[in-house]
Amino acid sequence: MKIGITCYPTYGGSGIVATELGNELADRGHEIHFISYALPMRLNRATPNIFFHEVEVTNYPLFDHPPYTLALATKMAEVAELQGLDLLHCHYAIPHSVSAFLAKSMLHPRKLPVVTTLHGTDITLVGADRSYLPITKFSIERSDGVTAVSHYLKQATCETFGIRGEIEVIYNFVNCSIYKPEARPELRSRFAADGERLLIHLSNFRAVKRPGDVIDIFRRVQKKLPAVLLMVGDGPERSSAEWLARHYGIESKVRFLGKRDNINELIGVSDLLLLPSETESFGLVALEAMACEVPVVVSRVGGLPEVVTDGKEGYLVEPHAVDKMAERALEILSDEKHRREMGRRGRETAEARFCADDVVLQYENYYEKTLSKT
Repeated sequence: MKIGITCYPTYGGSGIVATELGNELADRGHEIHFISYALPMRLNRATPNIFFHEVEVTNYPLFDHPPYTLALATKMAEVAELQGLDLLHCHYAIPHSVSAFLAKSMLHPRKLPVVTTLHGTDITLVGADRSYLPITKFSIERSDGVTAVSHYLKQATCETFGIRGEIEVIYNFVNCSIYKPEARPELRSRFAADGERLLIHLSNFRAVKRPGDVIDIFRRVQKKLPAVLLMVGDGPERSSAEWLARHYGIESKVRFLGKRDNINELIGVSDLLLLPSETESFGLVALEAMACEVPVVVSRVGGLPEVVTDGKEGYLVEPHAVDKMAERALEILSDEKHRREMGRRGRETAEARFCADDVVLQYENYYEKTLSKT
């Protein structure tokens, strides 16, 4: 198939999943056309059947804000026509599925089926805002196929928007041949030269990710045993988290690494992942850690209980309960046999339920199902 994929190219779960899906589909012989305002950050390898089409927005004094939705619709229609796309796959409803509806209308009577994948805050935050709710509901209902990354998100969509149409749950996935346990002693020694325990947090540093709680949890852990914390990513709450580390006097033990490409390597050398989010529609980074045999301590929110079983691959703790999260982290880090057993079970779960080969096949089948209906 010739598939157009539109996503946000930034450091967030929806863009990562969309890019990895495109890579996997291209490896399976499909022709993939990414359509966005910038090159997706994980689209960093040369693949013969992956193409990128940049959406250029005209800056005109009349516009307070450049009309990206219209520029995207125009580019979608152009690429679909010139490249003979069979289908458009929009990741994150706003504004991508709206632009896809416009593109589809522009091309009529030519058929251009649209699949929209709901990722989380497009439903629970942005789409739920009264300013955007009607157009989000409209774009979902006008899509030819709709998927959600967890049963939690499917239910939230139906409740928030009153959607009665079919929504198929297709979980996020991980490439188990890339995210795998690897010792990498040289890399680990760069961060924990004295044999300290190594904890890691990865996010886009938005308030919902609670990076300040990560620092607070680590402060409690660090009082009990030697440890180093890797903070990977960037975003609006990074400065506050850096200030908090200085305030607690642990700045020398907290490494803010910014955005990185070698995520699998950084996770792989870590002993524990912390994810104390306010909400998570799926929790992709928790799955990536599990695939690397790294136990997790995560919030019991959203779709995370669909990924992590409490006491098996790690622990689920109520959000904001930093004392309990620190207690669970210490429980894992203080018992190496227990930690390794949790890591082993995490890898087994990732291989059994979330490996790319199986999940990408689900997407292929869903594309074919959608095409057969239109």
